[in-house]
Amino acid sequence: MKKTTLLKATIILTIGGLITKILGMLIKIVMSRLLGTDGIGLYMMIMPTFSLFITIASLGLPIAVSKLVAEETKNNKNLLFSLIPISCIINVIIIVFILCSASFLANSLIQDSRVYTAIKAMAFVMPFTSISAILRSYFFGRGQMVPHVISNVIEDIVHLLILIIGIPIFLKFGIEKTLFFIIISNILSEISSILVFFFFLPKKIHFQKKDFKPNKLYIKDALSIGIPNTIGRIIGSIGYFLEPIVLNFALLHVGYSNNFIVYQYGILSGYAIPLILLPSFFSGAISQALLPIISKSYVRKDYKYTKKKIKQAIFFSLIIAIPYTLLLLFIPELPLKLIYNTNEGIPYIRFLAPICLLQYIQSPLAFSLDAMGQSKISMKSTLYGTIIRTSFLFLLSLLKIGMWGLVISTSLNILFVSIYQLKKVRELLKD
Repeated sequence: MKKTTLLKATIILTIGGLITKILGMLIKIVMSRLLGTDGIGLYMMIMPTFSLFITIASLGLPIAVSKLVAEETKNNKNLLFSLIPISCIINVIIIVFILCSASFLANSLIQDSRVYTAIKAMAFVMPFTSISAILRSYFFGRGQMVPHVISNVIEDIVHLLILIIGIPIFLKFGIEKTLFFIIISNILSEISSILVFFFFLPKKIHFQKKDFKPNKLYIKDALSIGIPNTIGRIIGSIGYFLEPIVLNFALLHVGYSNNFIVYQYGILSGYAIPLILLPSFFSGAISQALLPIISKSYVRKDYKYTKKKIKQAIFFSLIIAIPYTLLLLFIPELPLKLIYNTNEGIPYIRFLAPICLLQYIQSPLAFSLDAMGQSKISMKSTLYGTIIRTSFLFLLSLLKIGMWGLVISTSLNILFVSIYQLKKVRELLKD
């Protein structure tokens, strides 16, 4: 990739990331204002479960598609037709599992029967998210960022409009049916994204019989890339999945009410943390654009150039993150009121904002490790960080400090993972 191409890709991804971030914030604003603190709290309680199922259903195939397409050594049509059946099989298994375990997840783990139908709705969303992710990765691997960006924007616009129209209607039937509607609405937004990708496919595609025959070598290569990456994501998702469960169990055990837990969890997870990480799209865009550069330079053992690019990614990420963090430290009530129309969560924001500066460098570091073929290191850092966060979450919550147990355990996780990944990247790039 030439420098001009890199610059163009970074600009496109950054602009697209900014637009989708704004749309994403609008979606959260609409949801938080229409659902209220209790409603958004319930929604945030099921999001870890949703994320976990999406991670498992994808099996890392999207990142595998991106890498294999970028290599330009394979028949891309045959690659897609080899992997889509694998994705379908995985999704059927996940669908059956969700439908059979929805009651247990809602009543025994999350401990709130109101999320039962929303969990069942997740089953029907899985196939659409998987197909959309694979198509998105195909274009990303080809270096075509415009379809990637446009699909994200259209998807968010469709989702926003659906929620604006649908939530007030479904609220008349109760929060349970409203949550079901919010989850199931993802189907329409994912379909809109898929249609965009089909629009950008080459108009004259000639298929041969061999294109449809699954290639065992392609499948093996894809799984060898996707499985390690997926294990790391699953570990992170399991930690995210366990977060409200462990929090609920510990706080209920020491005497906090369920209403208190849902309300405070909604403030922290629905307002404070999303606000703190608002500019994270920028570091993500830079990291995505630099991924092929780092991969190629590392293979050539040009460690000096690799280090230079990683430092650039970290530097540009912090250029945005540091001024924004200062804003949150001194006048957090301004963005809180402007975006969420609330003043709730200011103490959480002031505590977490400086620590989350390290969160902004995790994206370049994680992408660099993947590009250097060191996904196992990312997996280990996620595993260790998840163990630290979950253990301290349980222990600190028993000390009757309310939601501060989650705040402190999250901080410890960020500190450990960032320092661990930075140390490993430096070791890999020693001359």
